[in-house]
Amino acid sequence: MPIKNKKELSTTPLRKAALAIAEAGLRAIDTKRVIKKLVSLKGNALRIKDTFFSLEKTKHIFIIGIGKCSLDAALGIEKILGNHITGGIVLDVRCSKLLKHIESYEGTHPLPTQQNVDVTTRIINLLKKTKRDDLVIMIISGGGSTLLCQPRNFECQNESALLSCLIRVGATIQEINTVRKHLSLARGGHLAQYAYPSRVAALIFSDIPGNDISFVASGPTVKDTTTIADAQRIFKKYTLYKKCDFTPHHLITTPKEEKYFKQVHNILAVSNSTALEAMAHKAKALGFKSIICTDCLEGEARTVGSSITRRLKHVGPKQALLFGGETTVTLRGHGKGGRNQELALAALPLLEKGQFVLSLASDGRDNIDVAGALVDIKTKQKACALELNARAFLKKNNSYEFFKQCGGHIKTGHTGSNVADLVLALKE
Repeated sequence: MPIKNKKELSTTPLRKAALAIAEAGLRAIDTKRVIKKLVSLKGNALRIKDTFFSLEKTKHIFIIGIGKCSLDAALGIEKILGNHITGGIVLDVRCSKLLKHIESYEGTHPLPTQQNVDVTTRIINLLKKTKRDDLVIMIISGGGSTLLCQPRNFECQNESALLSCLIRVGATIQEINTVRKHLSLARGGHLAQYAYPSRVAALIFSDIPGNDISFVASGPTVKDTTTIADAQRIFKKYTLYKKCDFTPHHLITTPKEEKYFKQVHNILAVSNSTALEAMAHKAKALGFKSIICTDCLEGEARTVGSSITRRLKHVGPKQALLFGGETTVTLRGHGKGGRNQELALAALPLLEKGQFVLSLASDGRDNIDVAGALVDIKTKQKACALELNARAFLKKNNSYEFFKQCGGHIKTGHTGSNVADLVLALKE
């Protein structure tokens, strides 16, 4: 997963080193590589990470994929299992004609549409037909909450409006997914319920800070610990009943019976720790002392960006600070951008010579067609020459336009991976 405009951005030794470190992280979470490493078939023994499944008495194998990693994962699994696969459905933000045994569908993201609802219905109907002697391999990844949409008593457009409200007020991903679990007949353990009593192996690609797998894609195969009361508290916190056309009766309970989850094996395939460790190793090879500061980065993007720059001032030379997680943006203006661009823009005013900050979305889309942005003293000098005021753009949440004019956008295209965001701060 190369950075497509790497050559254009590599105008200083520090930038060149930073982009090499970032690419090391992206390579480590490449979905096809992950599948090749974690899944193997020897005789009738299927290995998925450290769990083995006997196929000796298995009648059918179905593949269900949801999220931004699901297409690449399904392509990798087909290469390994081939004709052992009876059928399946993959719902990603892309589709492919390369799959031979699995149906591929493209859904919408970040907001759900009827297109997502229709494919989710197909997935549910397939799972309901599975039997005790079947094996269902599920691929669960970030983006799945939007793609896996099955509302009850309201339209997907209502959920789309609600999601927009939650994003605007800066709700955390855990808060957003708590609400989404209680608005859907597909999330919050429902897919495990539909697949019962077949065996389920769920490969989970985590984009959640702290890797609580019950929140990845809103936990369709995990027994939910949240309640309707938890969702109601979030509605009240952000006064959503007033802002959106929802009432408490729209909220539904999630499956709690233990029997639905006894045959489910939830397996963490990859997380941003995987990327951070690879980045730390590459930084060390390039002569930097690397520190993984956190894989649970949270908070307001602009606050985090400023904080990281301040932290750089207090470390010695040849240091690499690494962060993984997901910040939030409270919308105050009407500009374009995403949390990674906003983080980088907030870091810029405090940066000094020899300091560098990069922030990117591992899926390649920071709420728009770029992965994120980088900033250093060259960015600061160019902004000054163009008379661009970083704080003014920040005030309008207009980070995209700032970097479009000043340079610094990181472009990867869709990576087929998703482990939240990766942030790198370097000091010469």
